[in-house]
Amino acid sequence: MKNRSFVLSCFVMGLILALFGCKQEATQDQNSDSKKPNILIIVADDMGFSDIASFGGNIETPFLTGLAKEGISFSNFYVQPTCSPTRASLLTGTDNHVAGLGIMSEMDYPVLKALRLPGYSGHLSKEVVTIPEILRGNGYHTYMTGKWHLGEGKGMDPFDRGFEETFILGTGGGSHWNDKKALSLLQHMEYTRNGVAVEPAPNFYSTTSYTDSLLSFISKHKADQKPFFAYLSYTAVHDPLHAPDEYIQKYKGKFDMGWDSLWVQRMENLKSLGMLPKDLKGSPSSPFVPRWESLSAEQKEEYARDMEVYAGMLDYLDTSIGRVFAYLKENGMYDNTLVVFMSDNGANGANARSYPGNEDGKYPGSFDNSLENRGKKGSYVEMGSGWAQASSSPFRYFKSFTSEGGIKVPLIIKMPGQMKQAGQWDKTFVHVTDIMPTLLELTGSTYPSEYNGNVIHPHIGRSILPLLNGNPGAMTPSNGHGWELFEMRAFIKGNWKILRLPQPMGSGAWELYDLEKDPMESTDLSGQFPEVKDELIKAWMDYAKNNAVHDHKGHYDSLYRVNYSVPKAH
Repeated sequence: MKNRSFVLSCFVMGLILALFGCKQEATQDQNSDSKKPNILIIVADDMGFSDIASFGGNIETPFLTGLAKEGISFSNFYVQPTCSPTRASLLTGTDNHVAGLGIMSEMDYPVLKALRLPGYSGHLSKEVVTIPEILRGNGYHTYMTGKWHLGEGKGMDPFDRGFEETFILGTGGGSHWNDKKALSLLQHMEYTRNGVAVEPAPNFYSTTSYTDSLLSFISKHKADQKPFFAYLSYTAVHDPLHAPDEYIQKYKGKFDMGWDSLWVQRMENLKSLGMLPKDLKGSPSSPFVPRWESLSAEQKEEYARDMEVYAGMLDYLDTSIGRVFAYLKENGMYDNTLVVFMSDNGANGANARSYPGNEDGKYPGSFDNSLENRGKKGSYVEMGSGWAQASSSPFRYFKSFTSEGGIKVPLIIKMPGQMKQAGQWDKTFVHVTDIMPTLLELTGSTYPSEYNGNVIHPHIGRSILPLLNGNPGAMTPSNGHGWELFEMRAFIKGNWKILRLPQPMGSGAWELYDLEKDPMESTDLSGQFPEVKDELIKAWMDYAKNNAVHDHKGHYDSLYRVNYSVPKAH
């Protein structure tokens, strides 16, 4: 009897445990998304390689310095030469031409437009798939705030491309206040929230509002414990340079030494960090940047003020990033979050008059750029080629060029939890198209061959997750990478790089550089290593064919000569 009772009790207990176990297993399955890591991608707009403190800069960025101590800093990270092509490659893992950004829409011209080439539409193609489109189908909330610049109108808003909650600027830039003053009279500024046009609030400041919106999105959905993918796409530090007064005043007098001295200072800082050869020597030598000593006292005062505004703008950006980190920590999310910080291209050396529609100077001249108002509402100033050269130190040129100063930018990645390589530098070649496959591998997501009835181009990146996990030997070897934008061309394989820039910025023909020994691209080795040059030229030709690169036959070369070869009046 006792045995029968015992057996019956065991059966009942087993049934209860089985039922409980099934219920528990179902609960675990239901909440399995909570185990997936959150992902936060932060993009600074037009920030130079050596601006932030951990990359040799003299601008205070303590929160990014803290991130660098927790993660890995990459000294060999490459993007596209300008903003929207980089953002297209970031979100799709494809070359900018494949993604539809073979040009920026504002730089189109009639002959090209008439060809109706899919790679030059100026907006994101439907034959590519975005990170949020994939992750949203894998249980993720997807949020975006800030600069989109990948198309406007029906079907082209980020709300139509996989983002669940958005507050964005559709175009490439403009005033950081609420007045919606565009970069030129030919451009405009429109903000949308979840695909619907909205007006900025009276107290709007871009960096503050983008940060606030992202935190509100995360807070709104945090109770369901689903993981999130957040794309925090700031418009700082893109011109026009605007910053809160107290942050501008913080840097008063800090740049009176001028851009030549700052360039040298930044180079020496990077050498001390081990990111440059100890015996590297050089000085800024751009043909279109005047020496600081040649400027008048009034010019020096105005230019120094502009860099003070830029520094304050970046400092405040760092403070806002710190707010995001603090929120995630307070809500127990930070430790399970992958954080990526990067710039979309090198510092911006363009003058306001170089934007289409501003050539006569009337629109830029309509702003109050008096010394006391520079950086405040109603002003329109930029850092210009002198400071951009220093912000990209020690590399050649800056944004818009396929030289190192235009396409090499800072990258910091922090994995969920503690990293055994925390605080270290990594010199591995990494390209912006590597971000997508890395996130897909991390989240267990599958890249589709079709999406929404469209055949999807394969991504070209390689996952760097093995590197982030401390096993770089497991990474797929790089076969080299090609670039083309506005007739600026390059190809990098190993330590070798070929580069083609128009005269007088370059020779107008292919040049060859050994980046390991000559990161400043100062000595053309074409004559010494013709076989290496020929091999890379062939590789670039294959790249151009595979990505349907169009020959503009000198159209953009002439624009560059007009915009950069002669120093502009301030």
